[in-house]
Amino acid sequence: MSEQLLRETLDRLADQGQKVKLWLRDDDAVMPTAALDALLAMTAAHTIPVTLAVIPEHTGDALARRLDTAPHAFVAVHGWSHANHAPDGEKKQELGPSRPVEIVLTELKSGLQKLKGLHDTRFIPMLVPPWNRIAAELLPPLGQHGFMYLSVFGREQQGSPIRLVNTHVDIMDWHGSRGGRPAPQLFAEFAKEIGRMDRVPITGVLTHHLVHDTAAWKFLAALFTITSGHPACEWVKPDPV
Repeated sequence: MSEQLLRETLDRLADQGQKVKLWLRDDDAVMPTAALDALLAMTAAHTIPVTLAVIPEHTGDALARRLDTAPHAFVAVHGWSHANHAPDGEKKQELGPSRPVEIVLTELKSGLQKLKGLHDTRFIPMLVPPWNRIAAELLPPLGQHGFMYLSVFGREQQGSPIRLVNTHVDIMDWHGSRGGRPAPQLFAEFAKEIGRMDRVPITGVLTHHLVHDTAAWKFLAALFTITSGHPACEWVKPDPV
């Protein structure tokens, strides 16, 4: 029934001559794995671009070679080391206010340069903060360090000093099972996001291939089947404007 709600929402948008742009962001890539192979195969089968948020410190040539065979995959900067520097008792942050801005920006620039060198034309100058958190004082200088985009989770806030291309539907149940969220809940949430009058320009789906369980993979397969090729949908990768 939940899948039907999404189909009906898409059909209504198509009847109105509307088309929604969707994008897929998958976090924490480092090296080739069976889970990454599954994600790349699934997205390729449906002609869906996937932007991998790669952790610079821990990655290298192996991932670059694997992605050479996946032209629909793109790479963004996922912090530097995905290390938590928040004080005890606070929410995890790598890019929080607990360290000097200059140190954090130096790490981020190193990460950008490393991934750009490894991935060339599939590299996107996008910063994806680990845990989707970043200190406000880091935002204004990001452009001077080569970043064109910032991607966190939630609806984009007005007045950002850097272009936001966020994700809006997270398929993982981080505070419960730590597996995929229930499919009816996800389909309803996705239908609501794309059916809003104030819909965002690009609706983002957030995944984490390394921790997907059967429920997560099953939901993605159904979502891709419904949306790929539908006249009201276009799966895209973020592009400079």
